[in-house]
Amino acid sequence: MKLKYGQAIQMALDTALSEDENVVFFGEDDRNNLYGYTGGLYEKYGSRRVIDIPLSEAGVVGTACGAAICGVRPVVDLTTENFLYVAMDQICSIAAKTAYMYDGAFSVPLTIFTSAMNIGGNAAQHSDRLHSLFMNVPGLKIIVPAAPQDMFSMLLEAIRDHNPVLCFADRSCFWLEEDVDLQRKIPLGKASVIKEGTDLTIVTISGARKNIMEMLPDLERKGISADIIDVRSVVPLDFFTIAASVEKTGRVVICDTAARTGSAAGHIAALLVDKMFNFLKAPIGIAAAEDAPVPCARSLEDTILLSRRKIEQEIEKVLCFRKA
Repeated sequence: MKLKYGQAIQMALDTALSEDENVVFFGEDDRNNLYGYTGGLYEKYGSRRVIDIPLSEAGVVGTACGAAICGVRPVVDLTTENFLYVAMDQICSIAAKTAYMYDGAFSVPLTIFTSAMNIGGNAAQHSDRLHSLFMNVPGLKIIVPAAPQDMFSMLLEAIRDHNPVLCFADRSCFWLEEDVDLQRKIPLGKASVIKEGTDLTIVTISGARKNIMEMLPDLERKGISADIIDVRSVVPLDFFTIAASVEKTGRVVICDTAARTGSAAGHIAALLVDKMFNFLKAPIGIAAAEDAPVPCARSLEDTILLSRRKIEQEIEKVLCFRKA
């Protein structure tokens, strides 16, 4: 079935609601399908399972945590990543820690869905990319699917999971389209090897995959043969797949849509230095967003966000490096 990325979100929600009556969906303006992936859900499943929430993220996530502890499987759509800040205590102190604090007597099968809206002039308070931030909170699973198949299969798997999962979508991917197998299962914590090569390893995180796929024809014209790996999940992280590729190529560029400091890219680089140092033929390249708020002016966004230019610079630096 051909699906766009946004349609894959809706299909995953529809499938989860249809297969398990304990799944409920909390969303902002979901009845009006304001964001393009909730159309028809309210009409199909009714107000007891598709709930239009007030603009009170802390209250809603707290309610969802309580419901999850009592056996419900809530999916909370917080629309844009910056809104997670308002619910930090519920996410980090309740959702992430309850199973540990009660020795497994209770679980919190909660899925929080949100989107990166860092393109199109949404300004600083709507443009953060926060998947790296939550990696420092033990007890959360964090997925960053960036293709329609991955979004469908992994969001559905997240809703079925017994643990709290944060699903970060990237709105730059919403119009990507591909054949989606509705029966295909993708476990959380398994990277995708998109292409195999010999010269270097390119690791993509979240919407960075779109950047690399758009650059692929130019890389091939330049004769650059690259392993391309999309992590798809940052917690758990499939480091084994990344390490196996770096053992083969010896050179790696990590591309991340988040800000550079404290990023998932930096974490992967640290693991590679610790575990794979003897295989590295060059310093690790990291292409990421700048450590600055995203400007409202569209003409300035590209100077802050991950861009093709930044990726090309890192690839050139890594490939040209020769040990003395």
